[in-house]
Amino acid sequence: MSFSVGTHLIPHPEKVDRGGEDALFVSSYNGGVLAIADGVSGWAEQNVNPALFSQELMANVSDLVMDEEVNYDPQILLRKAHAATSSVGSATVIIAMLEKNGTLKIANVGDCGLRVLRKGQVIFSTPPQEHYFDCPYQLSSEIIGQTYLDAMVCTVELMEGDTIVMGSDGLFDNVFDHEIVSTTSRFKDAVAAARALADLARDHSMDVSFDSPYSIEARSRGFDVPLWKKILGRKLTGGKPDDVTVVVGQTISLLNDKRMEEALLKPKDLS
Repeated sequence: MSFSVGTHLIPHPEKVDRGGEDALFVSSYNGGVLAIADGVSGWAEQNVNPALFSQELMANVSDLVMDEEVNYDPQILLRKAHAATSSVGSATVIIAMLEKNGTLKIANVGDCGLRVLRKGQVIFSTPPQEHYFDCPYQLSSEIIGQTYLDAMVCTVELMEGDTIVMGSDGLFDNVFDHEIVSTTSRFKDAVAAARALADLARDHSMDVSFDSPYSIEARSRGFDVPLWKKILGRKLTGGKPDDVTVVVGQTISLLNDKRMEEALLKPKDLS
């Protein structure tokens, strides 16, 4: 098994000039490696660029992905990449590594997420890790932050035709799972699917009347409009403007690819 991959990143509307604070890494190594880091914006209040930590973390993932000690284990890759990151800041992060036999190994710290889609249904999803609402687990330059030991680690057995959708919280705060399914089903191309999902998340995030996953979660945690607005029948709605990073991986069979290659290379019978 391997991935046919598409990616798309849309910065927060107020961070377009800086390119946003998310970073990603995609590699075809082994069956494929997908990773996203979402820089924690609160560091800007301390005059720290939140993008630097996530960018360096992903650069270290890139440098270490083939390390013998990592041994194709996303949790060990998290440990080594975090230890090598010297920038001040913090980030939520998710890494997914596909074995050629179809086993997908995932390590996740925080609220970046992953969905596995099969035959029009979400068959697997990663739950967010958080201390409290809007405060996710995160790898940090500070000793008090989380480490690779806090990562949620799991494996999923994939089949040919499965689609992986990975994203920062800018995707999952603004797009429901059923929208992810319906949107990706319209595209055979992973690049087009990733772009469509990112555009949908961006549009929802700017819609103050959209009852987003984020606003529904906020209300369930006790956050809502003032009482006088409730009396008038109003409620807290709207998306959450944020950086949006989307990675779509379509699972394909290396065996079928090899057969196709052999068929193309085989001399034609000219008789």
